[in-house]
Amino acid sequence: MKAIFALSVLFASASAIARPAPLVSIPTHDAFFGSLSALCGKAFQGTVVVDNQGPSKFDSAKLVMHVRRCNERELQIPFHVGDDASRTWIITKTGSGLSLKHDHRHQDGSDDVSTMYGGHTLDAGFNQVQSFPADQYSKELFARLGMAQSITNIWQMYVYDKTFSYRLIREGREFRVDFDLTQPVTPPTAPWGYQD
Repeated sequence: MKAIFALSVLFASASAIARPAPLVSIPTHDAFFGSLSALCGKAFQGTVVVDNQGPSKFDSAKLVMHVRRCNERELQIPFHVGDDASRTWIITKTGSGLSLKHDHRHQDGSDDVSTMYGGHTLDAGFNQVQSFPADQYSKELFARLGMAQSITNIWQMYVYDKTFSYRLIREGREFRVDFDLTQPVTPPTAPWGYQD
């Protein structure tokens, strides 16, 4: 009898482990994620509107974001800077909020030494605005690479009816690109390391 009970507990535990975790989220995160998901498949051109350490290559290059791949948990948004297709923003529902990662690749598809840095929401944010303070992985990466100034990075994304904005802030640093959502452009080719 004890053996049968032990087996039933074991099977119940195994089935609980095998089930995927429920997708837990809150309304503001869902609304933000949903607004970006609605843009899936489309690309938009942007302009640097704030760069207190410019000028840089971002000022002279064509800037295009492409909401390229979307599912209920993850959005992949390549950010093309001219011919440089090394950057992809990855927004993920984690069950405790939203995560933003920067996937940086070389032209051959291999990982850049500075890749998958980003942050995680710490609060509800707003339907249109979410903030991603640097996470522990990113802080350790920046420290290892001698980029201590980046440890306090906060990335922000804004999505409104006519504009999407990507913003980086920290003490003494602000950078923002606004993308015109009213004028879709031809989507670029796949970013480095990805396939169409």
